[in-house]
Amino acid sequence: MKQIIKTALIVLIGNFFYALAVAFFIEPAHLITGGGTGMALFFHHMFGLPTSTVVFIINTVLFIIGWRAMGRRFAANTLLSTFCLPVFLDIAERITAYVEPVDDIVLCSIFGGIAIGASLGIVIRTGASTGGMDIPPILLNKYFGLSISKMMWVFDIIILSVQALFTDKSLVLYGIILVIVYTVTLDKMLILGKARTQIKIVSKKSEEIRRAILTDIDRGVTVLYGRTGYLSKDTEITLSIVSTRELAKAEALVHRIDPEAFIIVSRVSEVKGRGFSEQKKYL
Repeated sequence: MKQIIKTALIVLIGNFFYALAVAFFIEPAHLITGGGTGMALFFHHMFGLPTSTVVFIINTVLFIIGWRAMGRRFAANTLLSTFCLPVFLDIAERITAYVEPVDDIVLCSIFGGIAIGASLGIVIRTGASTGGMDIPPILLNKYFGLSISKMMWVFDIIILSVQALFTDKSLVLYGIILVIVYTVTLDKMLILGKARTQIKIVSKKSEEIRRAILTDIDRGVTVLYGRTGYLSKDTEITLSIVSTRELAKAEALVHRIDPEAFIIVSRVSEVKGRGFSEQKKYL
């Protein structure tokens, strides 16, 4: 129950910051963007309809379609985001009446993209759906086997293209900047705090290095077997995953045991398992 409440609060916070980003950066600069919000902004700029109202209509229609096609479990996962975002948008738009929004279009494109990407990342990291235009790609994937990510790009391109027909060309370019910024920010948010460092060590003293990593750094080790390219000799490769702060200690430890050790260091975006996403278990 506590986890459900925690997830709901995080989803609410993420959607609230998304609404603030739209009200303070996107709407004042008349920027274009993708998704259901992009469709709502199109109707807002063309017909003067409140963005929050249009978002509510779009989200409700897509929510009902998704519910009928995907079932109750899908509806439960998308319910909160679907209906809280329009409410938060209305609140954010009312706040802008008392706080002067940013009028620099470059700043709006950059910081609007950062805010949207960060807020979407907060929601998606909880495992919740953001609803809206996420639903059509999911349905196309279910019935036709089409890639969800590719279909999301297709819908975004269509929505941006429709807005571009009735928007100043410079705003289209700024809109592209906005989409790029929030896409990059979203990717960074999804791996924030999860990135780790992988080290592979080729050494004649692999057994000593293995024991040292296990005892001195308290990290797991996997021994791989390979063959050298020049002399074609069998060799052991010691593989371990450490945090960024443990990397320097691990390198110093290896070189103390074997100054001639060959170390390969690479970044990995996420690690799941004991010692990282689960508690360590000692045998």
